[in-house]
Amino acid sequence: MSALSPAAAQQRTVFDVMDNRGALLGWEAVGRLDLPGGFCTGALIGRDLVLTAAHCVYDTETGQPRPAQGMMFRAGYHRGSEIVARRVARWVAPEAYEAIMRGGGSPTTGAAVATDVALLKLESAVSSAEADPFRVHEDSADGTRVSVVSYGRGREEVLSREPDCQMTRRYRGDILGFDCDVTFGSSGAPVFVREDGRLRILSVISSGTASGESYGPSLPRLVSELSGRLMRAESRPKVTAGAKRVIVGGGREASGARFVRP
Repeated sequence: MSALSPAAAQQRTVFDVMDNRGALLGWEAVGRLDLPGGFCTGALIGRDLVLTAAHCVYDTETGQPRPAQGMMFRAGYHRGSEIVARRVARWVAPEAYEAIMRGGGSPTTGAAVATDVALLKLESAVSSAEADPFRVHEDSADGTRVSVVSYGRGREEVLSREPDCQMTRRYRGDILGFDCDVTFGSSGAPVFVREDGRLRILSVISSGTASGESYGPSLPRLVSELSGRLMRAESRPKVTAGAKRVIVGGGREASGARFVRP
């Protein structure tokens, strides 16, 4: 495993730091996901749905999911304030990722990276006047230009963008490789591609290496699965006394990408 030094990443890569409110125009739906003991980056893909990495909502040392209580999504966070803040009501991760964690597997394996996505349901919707959600992109070819927008360590108080990197290849298991330089706090950050003049989310940051490579899962199938699970959970009848209840929710005490090669 090769760790990525935050300082080294900032020296090698030029970031567009959005150091004033005006610079956030168009990026309001990207926010900081504050967790007990740390933070990740997330993005709205619905009025009350946030996309991030699954390892952000798991305690990756114990493999245990944590309650959604205590998680806060802060859209357009900037130096202590945000455009809108919403608490997380519940979250879901892919069943394959859950199985890896239950079985004591590592979140840094290829199988984990391929399913390292979580969908968070907010307690209440974000209005269109506050932030417009992004859509998920279906597919892209090797060499497609992408950008990553995140709250990385050392710049966690302001949103920053690496504007000029590429999707380098697609690995087995639908893992996407990028030459984007990421650091702790970039976990769950949206990887954007431009389609017909509009920004779409191609992937989320799962892991990276000291050489400036990063990885994330292909999203369409996973997001469809997670959306369906949330909808089914909300349509279930309320649990009565004597019935067994399964609670889906989680968190993690330390945030940041796991920097290994899938």
